[in-house]
Amino acid sequence: MKKLRKLLIALIIGAILFFTRTNYLIIRPGSAEDLAKFVSVSSQEVENEGTFYMVTVSQQKASPALLLYGLFNPIVDIRHSHNVIPPEMDPQEYQRLMQKWMDESQNLAKVVALRRLGYDVSVESDGVEVVEIGEDSPAQGLLFPGDLIVQVEGEPVYLADELVELVQAHTIGEPVELMVKRNGELEQVSIITTNHSIEPDKAGILVYIQTKNWRPQLPFEIEINVGKITGSSAGLMFVLEILDQLDARQLTGGKKIAGTGTINLKEEVGAIGGVRQKVRAAEKEGAEYFFVPWENYEEAKTAARTIKIIPVETLDDALHFLEELANES
Repeated sequence: MKKLRKLLIALIIGAILFFTRTNYLIIRPGSAEDLAKFVSVSSQEVENEGTFYMVTVSQQKASPALLLYGLFNPIVDIRHSHNVIPPEMDPQEYQRLMQKWMDESQNLAKVVALRRLGYDVSVESDGVEVVEIGEDSPAQGLLFPGDLIVQVEGEPVYLADELVELVQAHTIGEPVELMVKRNGELEQVSIITTNHSIEPDKAGILVYIQTKNWRPQLPFEIEINVGKITGSSAGLMFVLEILDQLDARQLTGGKKIAGTGTINLKEEVGAIGGVRQKVRAAEKEGAEYFFVPWENYEEAKTAARTIKIIPVETLDDALHFLEELANES
């Protein structure tokens, strides 16, 4: 009887440790994916020897056992779920937003790549839609879900990326003037900027946004299908893969090159999260080089063991490095 009791206690403790879910998430290395499998340019045959990789992180609700694992693993991050998924947003809505950001990242990459190759690609949308207002947002009571932001300081905006850029052009604490379409009526709204949640040295208004019905006018079809992978951090690598498939030269120089970073219409590469985990995912796949936004460079170096970290601020930086790499080969 005593043995049975001990066994039951052990089973209960094991169930608590391994199956109970806490309010914390663990962030660990995900995968490095060959972009040639996901990106397809119409009528183009891909026979490049090298590879561009998109890297991901694995994120899951932590059990007590996983928390212990994360505490003693230097490459794993532990975050309260409210610091990742806004408390005012349910997980399904958050995933839908992340999918929208992935879609926008892909569209941006198509436009940037084709413009770089000399194509005239126009961008149209209905404006930038407010999805949710952060709990600590200075826009509380001024903006509401469903609002369409159509101008910033009198300048028209068509993409969420453009709005972020124009807001961040302000100093923290400075008001930003927005033109908002609400219920078919235009309204001027002034919001005092605060510290951006991800880049605290930059200005933000702490609202979740997405481009509403954005339509890049492409001269030919480019398909990107990454399945359930979401977010906006693969923008730079999408651009490089598209260029690689359209350029007669082999941009990779036959090398395995991974990377991360958002990209905007000015070809600027933006900071991302989970960089240490992404570096390790790239190393595991055998990548030799890793492009990283300048803002993430110092953090990325702490995770690198065999891979060479290449900091970039713009698409030009990445292309110049690839050109030098090809000349060395």
